[in-house]
Amino acid sequence: MTFFLSINPLIYIHKLSFFVFLTIFISNASANEPHFLILNYHDITVDAKSSLNSMDVSIEHFKDHLKWLQKNNYKIISVQNVFDAAAGQSKLPDKSVLLTFDDGYQSFYNQVFPLLKKYHYPATIALVGTWMDGNITPTEPGKPLLSWEQIREIKQSGLVEIASHTYDLHKGLIGNPQGNTQAAAVTRIYDEPMMVYETNEDYQNRIRIALLKSAEFIFQHAGVRPRVLIWPYGEYNQQSIQASREAGMPMTMGLKDGFNTLADINALKRLILVDNPDVKQFTEIVTKLRTNRSLRVAHLDMDYLYDTDPEQTEHNLDRVVQRIKDMHISTVYLQAYADPDGDGNADALYFPNRHLPVKQDLFNRVAWQLKTVARVKVYAWLPILAYQSKIPESWYVQEWHEGKAQKPSHTYTRLSPFNPEARQYIAEIYEDLATYCNFDGILFHDDGILSDYEDASSLALEYGKHVWGLPDQFELLHKTSEIRMTWAQHKTELINQFTDELTNRVRIYRPDIKTARNFYAMPLLEPYTEEWYAQSYPSFLAHYDYVAIEAMPFMEEAKKPMEWLTQLVKEAAKQPNGLNKTVFELQSVDWKTQKKIAMPIFINQLKLLKKLGVNHIGYYPDNVFEDQPRLSNLQQYFSIPALP
Repeated sequence: MTFFLSINPLIYIHKLSFFVFLTIFISNASANEPHFLILNYHDITVDAKSSLNSMDVSIEHFKDHLKWLQKNNYKIISVQNVFDAAAGQSKLPDKSVLLTFDDGYQSFYNQVFPLLKKYHYPATIALVGTWMDGNITPTEPGKPLLSWEQIREIKQSGLVEIASHTYDLHKGLIGNPQGNTQAAAVTRIYDEPMMVYETNEDYQNRIRIALLKSAEFIFQHAGVRPRVLIWPYGEYNQQSIQASREAGMPMTMGLKDGFNTLADINALKRLILVDNPDVKQFTEIVTKLRTNRSLRVAHLDMDYLYDTDPEQTEHNLDRVVQRIKDMHISTVYLQAYADPDGDGNADALYFPNRHLPVKQDLFNRVAWQLKTVARVKVYAWLPILAYQSKIPESWYVQEWHEGKAQKPSHTYTRLSPFNPEARQYIAEIYEDLATYCNFDGILFHDDGILSDYEDASSLALEYGKHVWGLPDQFELLHKTSEIRMTWAQHKTELINQFTDELTNRVRIYRPDIKTARNFYAMPLLEPYTEEWYAQSYPSFLAHYDYVAIEAMPFMEEAKKPMEWLTQLVKEAAKQPNGLNKTVFELQSVDWKTQKKIAMPIFINQLKLLKKLGVNHIGYYPDNVFEDQPRLSNLQQYFSIPALP
């Protein structure tokens, strides 16, 4: 969106609003298109029960999967069927399923291919160039791969699409100063001796060359140029998708759960089959798509983990990762900014960026350890507007006080969402986060608020007049409750649209991220208080995957905490998808008294939320050093069972 910055700032924001509307319109239109599933297998073995590889599926279970699909009227389709339907030459049948097999194991020829011929089922197999070159899998040297003679026979059958699994990107590359190896297709290589990251130009050249080489390699050995690229580990971004298209592979596939439409060809979703699912588990996966799972969220302060001594930081990290793993939860909201004084403003960041000091290049390391060891989804927790830096005062929100616009009295020192330069500044921070870090979602901080006296800057008032048709004099804007609420509702939507822009910036590099946004309880309990906050529960539900409501009765000084929580849940339940899209975040510390919440009280609040039908529960903060909340209690009342 940077191309708007050279023109009138009012036009910039107005065009942004249209862009967001257009994106939603296209998304809703595509939802009505024919949809299909893609199943992903790896090695189909004679006895997967004795295997140590979670990707292995037994031939008995695989046969059961095919029988179930046939019995339940699913139609096995080919890549060509999808291309034809996308070109308008045919239509996909209802309940269409595409079968894919990664890595090119010998078992495809021995176990799968005979079944494909028997039922005349099409399938797709993805080959890794370097593995085929040496006929060895680096991760499991004992597993035989297909020979080129077998691949040519498979191709001649007309049933099997030969796809690229890249030439040499099925590996990890060093992605941070701590030495974590991460998916080569999306990772900026960290050069440890030089202490620098791969440049954007070098990254794009590396990916472009790798994909061109992969396509040429398969053509030379199999006599067919691949049209499909299957991303190793399911990791891709918009730059790698463009490189795939340039290499002649317009269809790519990742590993995200869900249905596909014909509009998704450039990055299709696949349901990966792991842990050798039996037919009952397979049914659950295919019919429910592993969606609507309950979330259990621990909210972590990076400032707790950071230490000036790197060894102590690593020791702290080990303790946190083990604690989160032992909790058996699904999600961590992880602080990506430094806020040592606790005022909610970002003084520095925990990742490389263009604008603020780097406290330590630590976020990617912590997120990766949580993802790979504790097996949780990690959301990067960042402010929307509250960044303290040496930038012009005119970029910041102004408050009307004593008859003039001036610096606000609020704790949060916020950049103005009406200022295009400030918006660009923040957007570049989010871009840098996505460029250098591997994570699953964004948690937008609760700093995205504007009171009924904000933003009173001349730029904001001018925008309100020309775009919203409001008075540009504060006294008139504040004259009646009706016009104050109208002003608040416009500000609510403007901030929401700005976070949509930030999300789009991140999705250039991390396409599958989810979004959540912190939300104060008052605008839900008393909707008229949107005037004071510029926050609206229905509007948040429309813009974010999850609304993380601060269900913190002691912070709100509720006289009857349990009744207060009950009312909060009841109000959320009144909205369509309210309980499906809301994370109720409890407090584990009473900041008024600076004391821990007693565990019996915390447990009773957990029990109450579950009794009231709440699906998603979190808490803040988690303190590994004081075992708060107590791990044994979390394991008993907060953990969720593992699902297939």
